[in-house]
This record gives sequence, C-alpha cells and structure tokens, in this order.
Amino acid sequence: MAAKSTNPHFMNGVPELLILRLLKDREMYGYELVQAIRAATRDEITLGEGVVYPVLHALEKDGALKSRRKAVAGRTRVYYTVTAAGLKRLGALIGTWAKLNDAIASTLNGDAHAPLAV
Repeated sequence: MAAKSTNPHFMNGVPELLILRLLKDREMYGYELVQAIRAATRDEITLGEGVVYPVLHALEKDGALKSRRKAVAGRTRVYYTVTAAGLKRLGALIGTWAKLNDAIASTLNGDAHAPLAV
C-alpha cells in the first residue's frame, strides 16, 4: 500500500477553508488546528504544521483572523479567532467549494456528459 500524501496537489484552498470553518466555532492554536482537521475529516486530510502555520499567518495578515497570546502550562501559545472579514471569506469559499462539489458529483454520477465530437 502506498504511503498517504499529506498535501496532494488538488488540495489548493482546502487548508484555508478548513481553518476558517473550524475557527468559526472557537479559538484554537496551531497544533490544535492540525489535530482538529484530522478529527473533522476522519483522518482523510492530514495537514502538517508546515502547512497550517503559513496559512494562519497569511489569513491574519489579510485580516481574516486575529490572534492573542496566552500562557498555558508555562508556555505561550498563540490562539486564533476568525474576524468578520474571515467569516465573509469563509462564506465565499464555501460557495465555491459547493459548486465544485456539485460539478464533480454530477460528473461521477454520469449526470452530465459533454457532447462527443464526431
């Protein structure tokens, strides 16, 4: 059995979508998000910290997230929460992914075929 890739090419945009969606419910720190993504996707999507942290930083820079530092057990963790701009972005991403999902499902079900060139 081949090893499962943690970041296949079709995953563009998925980390941002999942992060925003999970942070909509509650604030989390980076590694907690890594674990929450695995749990929410039933281990089908595994994103490492090397993917999650750059997305968090980019979303914060764009104003979609805000962060706060919190001391926990002698360590400082950075917790992220989604902003109003982040909720708007999430809504747009959900719309895009819903259309994409419908298009793929339609193709897989044989509901729509392109006309064959004769």
